[in-house]
Amino acid sequence: MQKARYILLFPVSFIYGIITAIRNLFYDWGFLKSNTFKEHVICVGNLSVGGTGKTPHIEYLINLLKNEKRIATLSRGYKRKTKGFMIAFDENTADEVGDEPKQFKTKFKDIVVAVDSNRVNGIKKLNKIKDKPDLYLLDDAFQHRSVKAGLNILLTDFNDLFVNDSMLPGGNLREYKSGYKRADIIIFTKTPERVSNLDMKVYSKEIQMKPYQKIFFSWLKYGDLYYYSDFNFKIDIPKQLFKFNVLVLTGIANPGPLVTYVKEYANQTVQKSFGDHHDFSVADIGELRKLFNTIAGENKLIVTTEKDYMRLLKPELMEALTGLPLFILPIEIDFKKNTEEFNETILRYARANTFYHSKYSAGNK
Repeated sequence: MQKARYILLFPVSFIYGIITAIRNLFYDWGFLKSNTFKEHVICVGNLSVGGTGKTPHIEYLINLLKNEKRIATLSRGYKRKTKGFMIAFDENTADEVGDEPKQFKTKFKDIVVAVDSNRVNGIKKLNKIKDKPDLYLLDDAFQHRSVKAGLNILLTDFNDLFVNDSMLPGGNLREYKSGYKRADIIIFTKTPERVSNLDMKVYSKEIQMKPYQKIFFSWLKYGDLYYYSDFNFKIDIPKQLFKFNVLVLTGIANPGPLVTYVKEYANQTVQKSFGDHHDFSVADIGELRKLFNTIAGENKLIVTTEKDYMRLLKPELMEALTGLPLFILPIEIDFKKNTEEFNETILRYARANTFYHSKYSAGNK
């Protein structure tokens, strides 16, 4: 199926690849302007479309840096129903700011969360606010070269490496694989928990890392389930989930790892999946309720992600969910090894008195 798609769409992919390559060359040669800012800028992104786990990595960086700097996250706000620059507040919905920024603001109330498809304009706007940020985390901005980041972090799914992919629309790459050279740090995400040191060495060689690049392997950590209307009501998955039949509700790019995790512990698992960033409706909840009622037994519950829950936070959807045992599964990341090295790399950049740009941006290649 994938091979047929690649062959069928190869002409379009070829043209798209040439266009993105020319665009990158224009930035490299200075024909297109990359704007610099005196504030520290960390860019987190990937070469492909789909879920590589950007959100938990951004949250990891927030936790690492929140006591060091005045942080602002700046995202596009994908699928929001507003336009232009906007600062997120507690009362804003995912429809207004996007599900990921809504999640950032819900979990980290003391940081600035903003959205703007034009990252340059977004930073300029934020630089005018009271107590302006001194460090920006650019979410999903690896291709937004109009901002010259001080540190570029590239994510690639351990199970779906960019080196094995091809250009859109035949494949999933947003730009040619050579774009990885702009990264200062490359993180293999969703690494299996029991991966060997040999496997990590093989994967590191496969991407042909450059001398100036650092490689890390992260894995997903799942917390306790918590009830959507009472966050103190929790379920310890390894110790308690075996008692329940579970309906997994997702609207994310790659629900596979989450579903696999739940299946490992639940008595029985049923899946209800929608497309990435799906805009849930009352009708969807009605279908969910019908499916839930077909599941046998009295000990049963619904599990969804924090990101999906952000899109469920509408009065009409909360009313439709009444009586359903909806639980939220928090997702974090940690590193397989060299955690301290990763943290120190980030903190060293953030603490630098005179900010610097990534090695690629500085022209050291």
